[in-house]
Amino acid sequence: MKHIVVAAIAGLVFGLGLIVSGMVFPAKVLGFLDLAGAWDPSLALVMAGAIAVGLPAFAWARRAKLKLPDSTRIDRRLVGGSLLFGIGWGLAGLCPGPALVVAGLGDVKALGFVAAMLAGMAIFEALERWKG
Repeated sequence: MKHIVVAAIAGLVFGLGLIVSGMVFPAKVLGFLDLAGAWDPSLALVMAGAIAVGLPAFAWARRAKLKLPDSTRIDRRLVGGSLLFGIGWGLAGLCPGPALVVAGLGDVKALGFVAAMLAGMAIFEALERWKG
């Protein structure tokens, strides 16, 4: 039960951070990606803040001997997944975290995005089972 409460609090803090930073607004994200137009650098500041929080957290996790991914290999699957993620992000102006927050607010476009995201995850799992 304690883990569920901690996870819920972490999710709430994450969601509030996305709302406060404006990352739940696709126009803000698309403004960051519009390098040739009215570029909005605020997302870079949000990313820098996330890195500032993440670096000490990962250092602590290593010292605490928590299991972390150890692969440093860049392969076709990583590059392909990154390209698909970036294309989806650029088309929708949302990535999974903000999409879940906005879908939770009942936004129809975000609900569609989350449905497509879940369908993609299901297709991936089916292909993995089929291959292996």
